[in-house]
Amino acid sequence: MTFQKANRIALSKDNPPEGMMDVTIFRPHTCKPAAPSIIPIFLILMLTLLLGACSTEKALVVYTAVDQVYSEPLFKQFSAETGIKVLPVYDVEAAKTTGLVNRLIAEKGNPQADVFWSNEFIQTILLQEKGVLAPYVSASAKDIPAAFKEAKGYWTGFGGRARILLVNKEMVKPEQYPTSLLTLMDAPFDPKQIGIALPMFGTSATHAAALYAELGRDKALAWYKNAKDKGIQAADGNSVVRDRVVSGQMAMGLTDTDDAYGAVNDGAPVDVVYLDQGEAEMGTLISPNTVALIAGAPHTAIGKQFVDWLLKPETEAMLLNAGWIDLPCRDVGVKSKNLGDRVVKGMSVNLADVYKDLETSKSDMTELFVQ
Repeated sequence: MTFQKANRIALSKDNPPEGMMDVTIFRPHTCKPAAPSIIPIFLILMLTLLLGACSTEKALVVYTAVDQVYSEPLFKQFSAETGIKVLPVYDVEAAKTTGLVNRLIAEKGNPQADVFWSNEFIQTILLQEKGVLAPYVSASAKDIPAAFKEAKGYWTGFGGRARILLVNKEMVKPEQYPTSLLTLMDAPFDPKQIGIALPMFGTSATHAAALYAELGRDKALAWYKNAKDKGIQAADGNSVVRDRVVSGQMAMGLTDTDDAYGAVNDGAPVDVVYLDQGEAEMGTLISPNTVALIAGAPHTAIGKQFVDWLLKPETEAMLLNAGWIDLPCRDVGVKSKNLGDRVVKGMSVNLADVYKDLETSKSDMTELFVQ
């Protein structure tokens, strides 16, 4: 992934062109004054008009953690429909979303971005806590469930990905597939063949915090302690879990839908299992995309226009068709190419509550998994 920086150019009267000097021209008294030329005046007028047009051109700066292959076509579509140029700043793969978040916090006193579009919600809530975001309730979000929206409009969530169990079909029979996370360690096979990403990082950490919010600290921590004691494999990331399940190094493992369906669509011998889908069960974690306005942004009006456009059902449908999201947060008139008609039950836990439990769960997970 490349990191592209948005630049602004300003002309200032405090920085005149270098090399100018006063010149006095002496002419014989017999010569008539030269007639003024209209060409220099014409050129000055044209230059003034061109500079004026450049200074008033609509341009929007969007900081985004969404992969460029998915976000860039949407930026181009928005520009084609509105005439507003988008100057995107993408994250650096090594730093993930954290790099952009740290940059936004550092720029708080002199904002350079107008909008933040993230692939998750934890870092967005952190920005709200740091005073980086401005409230805005978009009319396009009226049919988005309240669970995906900050009450005062500081951020809005929309389509995203879900936490799932990826199973190697050559190692586990369908009748052996687990149905609940809470009984995963009691399945009729060796727990050492089950994997998770280290629960201090990424969506694995978010999942742990969600379980703390849903079950309470004691019950959630007990689940992780039991898993650790029984020998669950802790990998460096969701993609590592996926690869080990695909290769048969693990029989199954917890990961996200984007990694899981990437393997399915590549023809790997794996199945995607959604846990806790029963009527009395808690559901699975769904991590939405989030979008927010930046407080004190240079272009608030067109920032709101972009947020309205991004939150339209039609735009969410475009992301669904592109494969960036697997789970729309409402009916957008398009089926997921991975899920079809399947309805996924998500956890009812409030996203802000998940954020509140993050530091506690991270501390517990670090103590448990780091020797």
